[in-house]
Amino acid sequence: MHNRSALLLAAILAMGAAPATAFELTSPDIKDGAPLGERHVFAGFGCTGENVSPALAWKDAPAGTRSFAVTAYDPDAPTGSGWWHWIVFNLPATTLRLSAGAGNPNTGLLPAGALQSRSDFGTPGYGGACPPVGDAPHRYVFTVHALKTDSLPLDANSSGAMVGFLLNANRLEKATLTARYGR
Repeated sequence: MHNRSALLLAAILAMGAAPATAFELTSPDIKDGAPLGERHVFAGFGCTGENVSPALAWKDAPAGTRSFAVTAYDPDAPTGSGWWHWIVFNLPATTLRLSAGAGNPNTGLLPAGALQSRSDFGTPGYGGACPPVGDAPHRYVFTVHALKTDSLPLDANSSGAMVGFLLNANRLEKATLTARYGR
C-alpha cells in the first residue's frame, strides 16, 4: 500500500501542477511592518500629518472575483472595537490599484461606481493614523478584499461594522499590509 501512495504522489507531481499564485497587496508608500509616514497621518485630533491615503496595488486575485473593496483598520484603538480609517467598496474587478490621495472624496481618483463610506472619524474617505499620545505604536491594517459580487448594497453612510459584515459574507480572499504608527 505504501508503494501505491508513493506512485500516486509521483504521478501527481509529474503532471506539473503549478502552485497557485498568492493574492498580493503592495504599496510604494507603505512597507509591511514598517512605520507609517507622516504623509499618511491624520490632520486633526492633535496630529499634524497630511492625511493622504497611500497608493496601493494588488495582483493575482482569485478566479471569480467580481469586485474589490479596500479597508484600513486599527485593531489597537482604545475603543473596544478598533477604528475604521478607510472603507472603499464597489471597485470594479478591473481595478488593480489606487493612487495616493484616492481616499480624498474631492480628488475624483476612484473608478466610476466605487463608494467610500464613513470612517470612524464620521465622514466618508481616508482618515489617517492618530493614536493617543503615549500609546505603544498602533497597527494600521490595509486590506484589499476580492469579492464574489459586483457590488455591495450599501451607501456612503454605511458603518464599518455593516461593511465588514458584507465583506465577510462575500469575500473570496484578502491580502493585507500592516504599518505601524505611534506618537
